[in-house]
Parts: sequence; C-alpha cells; structure tokens
Amino acid sequence: MESQRNLLLIALLVVSYLLFEQWQVDHAPAAPQTTTVSTTKQESSNNAGSSDFIPTSDDKVASPVTEEVTASATIIEVKTDVLAIKINTQGGDIVEAQLLKYNTELNNGVPFKLLQNGQFKHIAQSGLTGANGLDNQKSRPIYQTERKLYQVVNDQQELVVDLVYNDDNALTVTKRFTFSRDSYDIKVNYIIKNNMATNASVQFYAQLRQTVDIPKSSSMMPTSAYRGAAYSTSEDLYEKYDFDDIKEQPLNMVTKGGWVAMIQHYFVSAWVPEQESENKLYSSYTRSGDAIIGFKAPLIIIKPHEEKMTTATLYVGPKDQDEMAKLAEGLDLTIDYGFLWMISQPLFWLLVQIHSLVGNWGIAIIVITLIVKGGMYPLTKAQYTSMAKMRELQPKIAALKDRFGDDRQKMSKAMMDMYKKEKVNPAGGCFPLLLQMPIFLALYWVFLESVELRHAPFMLWIQDLSAKDPYYILPILMGISMYVMQKMQPMTIQDPMQQKMMQYMPVFFTIFFFWFPSGLVLYWLVSNIISIVQMKIIFAGIEKQKAKT
Repeated sequence: MESQRNLLLIALLVVSYLLFEQWQVDHAPAAPQTTTVSTTKQESSNNAGSSDFIPTSDDKVASPVTEEVTASATIIEVKTDVLAIKINTQGGDIVEAQLLKYNTELNNGVPFKLLQNGQFKHIAQSGLTGANGLDNQKSRPIYQTERKLYQVVNDQQELVVDLVYNDDNALTVTKRFTFSRDSYDIKVNYIIKNNMATNASVQFYAQLRQTVDIPKSSSMMPTSAYRGAAYSTSEDLYEKYDFDDIKEQPLNMVTKGGWVAMIQHYFVSAWVPEQESENKLYSSYTRSGDAIIGFKAPLIIIKPHEEKMTTATLYVGPKDQDEMAKLAEGLDLTIDYGFLWMISQPLFWLLVQIHSLVGNWGIAIIVITLIVKGGMYPLTKAQYTSMAKMRELQPKIAALKDRFGDDRQKMSKAMMDMYKKEKVNPAGGCFPLLLQMPIFLALYWVFLESVELRHAPFMLWIQDLSAKDPYYILPILMGISMYVMQKMQPMTIQDPMQQKMMQYMPVFFTIFFFWFPSGLVLYWLVSNIISIVQMKIIFAGIEKQKAKT
C-alpha cells in the first residue's frame, strides 16, 4: 500500500471517527447496568408518574409533615466571589446558580446560569424522608431564615447560611449551607434534633432535576458535547446515564460512596454523599418531562432529645479537574476525553504548565505543538526519508506504467518486485502518521472539553480558542499548508479516482475545519508548518548525502 493511499485512508478514518462521536451524542445507546454492585428491587415510586418526585424512604413508612399555616415560602440570595445562589425556603432547594467568573457569551458581562427554575429547569433538591422526615410527595417544609441576602464580604473565607424548621412536638431541623471563598462546592448539612419521647427515623436524599427538552426560546444552545446524567459507584468510577436511559430503565443501585451528576458542555452539577456510607443511587422521569438522578443516604435513628447530623456536598461549577478530583474519586472523569483519555490527560497537564509560563493559551498551543513534533522527529525523519526514496523511484514507476499500460495485476507485481530490489518499503510513511492520529484526536477532546479554553483569547481576530474562526482565516491557511505539503510529496497512486481525491483533500479538510475549535485548527496549522520545515531539512540532508556518495 502506498503512502498517499495510507494518508487518504487515515484522513477518512479521522473524519469518520469525529462523525461517529457526533452520532453518539444524538443517538447514545443505553448504558449497560453493572452487575458487580448490589442492587435492590425497584421501588414503586421510581416511575414516570410524579410531578414533583420525592423518593420513598427505605423504611416504607409515610412521612407525617406538620405544616405551619402562617408560614410562606420565599427566595433567599447568597453571593460569594464566584457564585450567586438562590434558595427556595420551601424545601431548601437551590433553584438558581450563576457562575460569576463565566459569561454566557464572549465579553457580554452576563454570568453563566448553570442552575435555573424557569421554562428550562435545572435545580438541586435535597430533603429528609422517612417515618419522621419532613419531605413527601404532597408537601415540603417551609424553613425560616434570619435574612434574605447573605454575602461574602472583604476577606471572609467562609459563609454559613442556616435554614431552620422547628416543631416542638417532633423535630427541629437546621439545613445548613456552607460556602467557601473561591470554591464551587457547597456543603449541605442537616442537623436534626429529636424533640419526641420515642426514636425518630429519617433518611437524607439529594437529587438533580433537569428539563430534558430545551425550549426554543432558551438561550441554552445545544452543542456536540454530551448533556445528560452520570453516576459513579465503587465498581464503575464513571458511567453516563442519558435521559433515554432514565425514562426507560430507572437507576436503582447500592454502592459505597459514589456520586450523581448532570453534565453539559464545560460545566457540571453533582451531589457527592458521604464516601464511607452505603448509598442508594436512583433516577426518575416526571410527567412534566424532567429527568431526575439522585442518592439516598442510610437511615438515621435519633434517640429522644438527641441530635444527629448528616451531610453531602453539592458541586455547581466548571469542569475543573483538580477541584473535582478532591471531592470524590472519578468526579474529574466528567471531563470526558473519550477512549484516549490516557493521552489527553497528560497533554492537558502539559498545556496547563506551559500556559502558567507564557500566559496565553494560543501561545501554549504553539509551544505544545513544537514539543510534540520535536518528540516525534525520529519517526518523522523515517517517514520523509521513505518519501524521498519513493520520489527517486518515480521515473522507474512511470516506465513500468508505460510498459504494462492498464494491466494492473502485472503493474502491481512489477512494482512490488522493484520495491524489493531497491529495498524500499512503500508503507514506510504510514506508521508515523498512524502514531500522530491518536495525539491529534486526544488534543481534539482536550480543546473541546477543557473549560480553561472557553472564551480564551489568542490574538488579533481569534478571541475564543474554543469557538470556530469567525473569518475562517486559520482553516484556509491550514488548507494552503496541506497543499504545499502535498506538492512536496511524491504521487505514487496510480488510480485516477484516488489521485483526484488526494488532490482535493486540502480543499475538503479546509471546509471540514471551518467548524472546528480555532485552537485545534491552530495546532494543525502550526504542525503542518513545522512538517514543511522538517521536510525541507530532511530532503536537503538526503541530497547532500547523495552528493557525497
């Protein structure tokens, strides 16, 4: 097989892979159920029938709720240096979360809203079920707070927001939210005091609820990245569980530790329970078209006049690998680099280290390209040396073509005999190309998934390396560089159709790259320029060596 045919095949494989990834986003198959984690019988409440799903407690006893008729629900606001949160005092749900350091669009000054409770719903709920729990399908408690606005001031490192529900004849519950400076994780503690003369039984649950269909009027535009649920168990650190899975086969697993999450491009919301507990993971699909994924902690028995606490952590923020890895094992895997994650992760680490030195993500991409191409130079030299030998054989190949005409069988046999005699491997340029493809695909996912590159400027007209080039200048320059490289390589393909495909490949790739992140196009362009320089140096060295001999 000749080098050009190999190049054509590899290019088509890359395109096919990227198209297949897009197809998977739109038609993701159901995630397989793990068999190594203990499971329980599906509960009747885990179905698509409820309008405001509250999981049934494991003790199977209805939850009596004493409501204060005079109490009314309200919305309280919490502001830190990175978050603007709204909490509904009915249930204590977080119904809105704005990420103050991330704009919805480039330089528009409007904070990105990860959680919201409008036509499109994405909220974080939590509560207490059980024989003496406060939350059930018909009603939820209304908590009282001291203020309606809580805000981190000056150099304050921690902000505590207490929501209190008091029933002197049953329970006194403090739902405590703890916010930290420069942090997207929120600690949620339930401090429960039993005021009764008998034991009290409660069970902490927490869930994420999201509208499946995005309204046409919503500013939240779909992307090629995955949007849906995910979970982790002690056996499977990261499993996607898309909305179709939730609708068709509700999740019901028991695991030590674990977590549940709702994932979208660049951002994630996740509930992380206590990692030493045996937690039950569940999902549900409501009549209103909302998907729910959550967990239930173990039952808590509280003796008369005793006080106990249960806790979990809610993360609402960007896909920050370091921060999420600290919260729970596998949570950083929500930054989905695909099957080449083992290459993508070190490449991302290297990219971050370079950026810490140069301070510009575009320059960091150029530097990492130089490092990758430099590291692969021995293979590149072998590839171009093979090309040079093939170019020297062009006159002999042309003579064979004149001799055998359209007899392809005899032509192929004569060429193979010639390659054997001249000690030339026609596939010698293929292996280095095959090694470069995984690196290219790994970098593709790094540029696509890394929130650090979102709205990251380079220079001049490139102000967002995660978006396409608005003027298509980089793709056109990349196509020109491919054309130059093609002209420098010998054309050994004899089939006229394949020759035309090779000739039009720079045009095809240019159009294909119009929609690629400009950071990836920059990498490919710089890589081609380096290849052209390397090609000239290697070919010149071969010519000098020939002149000496």
